[in-house]
Order: sequence, then C-alpha cells, then structure tokens
Amino acid sequence: MRHQIATSSAATRYSAPAIALHWLLAVAIMGAFGMGLYMADLPFSPNRLKLYNWHKWAGVTILALSALRLLWRLSHKPPADLPMPRWQAFVAHITHGLLYALFFAVPLVGWAYSSAAGFPIVWFGVIPLPDFVPKDKALADLLKDAHELLAWAMALLVLLHVGGALKHHFIDRDGLVQRMLPGRGR
Repeated sequence: MRHQIATSSAATRYSAPAIALHWLLAVAIMGAFGMGLYMADLPFSPNRLKLYNWHKWAGVTILALSALRLLWRLSHKPPADLPMPRWQAFVAHITHGLLYALFFAVPLVGWAYSSAAGFPIVWFGVIPLPDFVPKDKALADLLKDAHELLAWAMALLVLLHVGGALKHHFIDRDGLVQRMLPGRGR
C-alpha cells in the first residue's frame, strides 16, 4: 500500500530534472532581466561593460538551459493537468507555450543585437561565439528595441504564470504548486 501511494504521488509530480531546470531558468531569467534593467541607463564605464558581458553570458546560458529543458520536456511526459475549468487550462497551456518561445527568442534576439552592434559575445570570457548577423547600426537599433520588447513580454507572462500558481496554491488549494517544488510530496 505504501509503495502504491509513493508511485501515485510521483506520477503527479514533475521529474527532478524538470524541477531543477524550471528553477534554474527562473533564477537566471529574473537575474538577467534585473541586470538588463539596471545596466541599461548606466553611463559608459568599465562597470557597464562588465555588466553587459555578464548579461550576455546569462543570455547564452539561458539559451542552453532552455534547449536542455525543451529536450527534456519533449522526451518526458509531464504529469496530467489537475482538474480545473477548461479556460484556465487553455490559458495555462498558451502561457507555457509562449514562455518556451520567449526562452529562445529573447536571448537569440539579444545575440543578434550584439552582433549587429559589433560587440562579439565571448561566453564566460573563454568561448567566442559567432556573429550571426552582420554589423549594421540600423539593424542593431531595431534588434535592441525587439530584445527589450520581448523581455518585457516574458516578464508579463512570468507574472501571469506566478499569479496563476499562487491562485492555485492559496485559493484552489489543489496541490499544483507542490508538483514543481523540490523535495516536496515524496
């Protein structure tokens, strides 16, 4: 009986790698977003250049973690949806799909912006990454705006995602949040 309960509980939770990737990406994205907000208005200085490099490194890391997360998600079925109104499940699935798209779009557009601006990315100061668009000031200006707009869109979707999770936790009390918390419900 005890074994059946544990198996049943595990089937309702995300896997440990899915949970780890979720929280690693959450921290990395919030950090990169906060750094982007902070550094954008700094005057030109060695500190600003350092923060821009860190921001780029975070973006490339987010891109790599996103690829890993997507591969894991495609090869490992998540737990079934909890019972909820159809419109809520629809909004949750659309939000997750858009978040996954933005996990790739935001760093890729940032990388393109860096390339177009003529500032190569050397990941962690060691691995030079190729420029995938030519140096072009007009394109750089367009890509900078697109990167910022996409980052804000992701921030809004993250707020919607967190708001939905908090609603399920505090109002519905349906255990949805525990499915993604490390070490819970085992």
